[in-house]
Amino acid sequence: MPIDFQITRRTALIGAGLAAAACSQSQTFPPRPAQTGVFRHGVASGDPLPDRVVIWTRPTTDAPSLDVRWEIARDPNFSRVLASGTVEARAENDHCVKVDVEGLEPGRDYIYRFIADGETSPVGRARTLVEGDLARMVIAFISCSNYPAGFFNAYRALAGRADVDLVLHLGDYIYEYGMGAYATERAEEFGRVVDPPHEILTLEDYRRRYAQYRADPDLQAAHAAAPWITTWDDHETANDSFATGAQNHQPDTEGPWSERRAAALQAYYEWLPIRDPAPGRDQAQAWRTFELGNLATLFMTETRLAARSPSITDADFPVPLDSDPDDAEVRERVRRFLTEEVGDPDREMLGALQRQELEAAFAASTAAGKSWQVLGNQVPFAPIFAPVYTRVLPRYVLWYARMRGGMVWDYVRRTAFNIPLTFDSWDGFPAERERVYQIAENTGANLIVTTGDTHTFYAADLADASGARRGVEFGTSSISSPSEFDGAPPGVNYGALTVEANEGVLAFHEPQTRGYTLLELTPDEAVATMIGMETVHQPDDTRSHAVARFSTRRAAGGGTTGLERQIV
Repeated sequence: MPIDFQITRRTALIGAGLAAAACSQSQTFPPRPAQTGVFRHGVASGDPLPDRVVIWTRPTTDAPSLDVRWEIARDPNFSRVLASGTVEARAENDHCVKVDVEGLEPGRDYIYRFIADGETSPVGRARTLVEGDLARMVIAFISCSNYPAGFFNAYRALAGRADVDLVLHLGDYIYEYGMGAYATERAEEFGRVVDPPHEILTLEDYRRRYAQYRADPDLQAAHAAAPWITTWDDHETANDSFATGAQNHQPDTEGPWSERRAAALQAYYEWLPIRDPAPGRDQAQAWRTFELGNLATLFMTETRLAARSPSITDADFPVPLDSDPDDAEVRERVRRFLTEEVGDPDREMLGALQRQELEAAFAASTAAGKSWQVLGNQVPFAPIFAPVYTRVLPRYVLWYARMRGGMVWDYVRRTAFNIPLTFDSWDGFPAERERVYQIAENTGANLIVTTGDTHTFYAADLADASGARRGVEFGTSSISSPSEFDGAPPGVNYGALTVEANEGVLAFHEPQTRGYTLLELTPDEAVATMIGMETVHQPDDTRSHAVARFSTRRAAGGGTTGLERQIV
């Protein structure tokens, strides 16, 4: 993890601010919903295909079950209902309702609503995927929506955009912490105290936390505006989770990990507009493929709960932090740690089955002549090393870090040994990353990796261990989760330090702005525009600006042409 001036267990990249022209959004869809009545959690759509889409709602009722009518039309007045039906909202599913509506036409907008107990829900807009020719598509990707940390202004701004075809949520849709833990310092001030107030562990806990998030009107507006494709990262279960446990799970006091994992996944599938796993699949095997016309293939990965090996932690570091980093024996111990322990080829993120299906999807995509192969990815993919802070930070910042002590000072000292920025990213699984690069090479993929997790904006060129270019990566900032540098001493361009430490890989870093990223795909070019919010500490503020914009072009034989910075 980077210098953690807030002393949390989160990880983040480090960046520098960039002023840009304002581009605030004011239009909203739908109107701000009421927080009372039957449909107080709004509506949503997700997992679109050319002929179908999942629509979702949750009626508020104390009854064991409630009949809910759903309707789909082309216009918000429902002058002609194209499809309809009735589904039962059951207490055993927390009264959540999902309908996989079939028989739709490709590349069409549909308006949907629900009716129950004499009330009609807000309307939502769904859109099926295009088949065949597709000249342009705009995908918004987002992550890290932390309810007590601030307001969901980015969701409201995103809902006001008419140009977004699809929304990808790349993880940390909720956070599991209780009051007094990460990012809750201003929760009472914001009127956003988490429910339940303790760390969530049980199925009832997870359901209550989702209910609180889904009651937020800005989140509801973003869900209603466009279809979402979602995947989880760690906080939907517990911090730094892996297949058999998590950093923030203690079996001796919190029970078996398998029970917590099952509760978290059940609540996720209940509350999100995601298609349930195919028969025979474990709920953790949530990776899936979406074909974006003849333009691109999107593969949404799962990197936490199905196959991920246990995390490398600070306790695994092989030398005392007061060791001399220039000592030959110390350097050799660190080298062996990075190559033999961190680089162990048995360490996995995706697992064999997911890699096999990823390669099949990309092979079919390039064989069909599609321009882009896109990964929906949770944590940083590019190899990113921490600056040696003991050498590059000014004395007053080093003094500040020393006075903070604990994790802050330990991390600053650890960077003297030339280590990756964090081991919770793909840098903790470099052999698995090379296997993905091999898939890209085998299939001739023009690879674009879209990434969340870091609460920063960044852009990186991707190359394998041999130096061969494999693609590009765009990292989006958080919806509301704080930057690790919000409390850092001023006067230092922290982002520039990180870019300088990763020359040839990292092209941009900006950590202190919340927001989302737009990815515009055309047959020959992909353009990522990073949109920053003016604030998340005041409600109803949708002012935003373009933080940075990068483009890349597809390359013959795969790999893309690399990043090009554009003026914003």
